Amino acid sequence: MPRKSNSRKPNVDSDNHLYRLRYLVENAFAGLKHFRGITTRFEKLARNYKFMLFLACLFIWWKAK
Repeated sequence: MPRKSNSRKPNVDSDNHLYRLRYLVENAFAGLKHFRGITTRFEKLARNYKFMLFLACLFIWWKAK
């Protein structure tokens, strides 16, 4: 993770592209937590859970557009 802008130490080990990808992944998980059925895993079968996860991701993507 990059250092704060007012840090006195240089930011040599920070990879900005990788940090942007991490931000996207963290926001995707934060968005999925709003769906109670996915968070608590109501579905017993893996295929049903996978489909509900797909629908939630589709809804998040559709809402973002």
